[in-house]
Amino acid sequence: MSLNEEVELLRKIPLFSKLEPSKLKLLAFTSERLTYEAGHKLFDQGDMGDAAYIIVEGEADVLVNTPKGELRVATLSRNDFVGEIAILCDVPRTATVLAKSELVTLRISKELFFRLIAEFPQMAVEVMRELAHRLEQTTADLLEARAGD
Repeated sequence: MSLNEEVELLRKIPLFSKLEPSKLKLLAFTSERLTYEAGHKLFDQGDMGDAAYIIVEGEADVLVNTPKGELRVATLSRNDFVGEIAILCDVPRTATVLAKSELVTLRISKELFFRLIAEFPQMAVEVMRELAHRLEQTTADLLEARAGD
């Protein structure tokens, strides 16, 4: 994938959609492109977060350890963003992310992520919106699970 194709990919992600093209190009250039085979982990629940990831191609499962074993709570695909909670809050990873198929990602380091948020307040607003949406979905899932008990 060329730099321009990566810029177009980033433009389709709500978090980055309002960034000017030159900043998207910088983000694409400074991100690390990583490929994972099916079954390989991006990171484990409990690891300290040093980066966030954008899914370029493929799918990944988000797994959470529970007393009854691992539970798949989501499946990620193209344009999804994962790993930002650990770097935003300086807490251990809240889940394990496992490549479901061959997976291509852009890895955005913690330092670059914070530099972008500081420089582009609109990006911080988009991060808050995404996290609020995830919280809303988690709450709905929890209510549904409790209703089934």
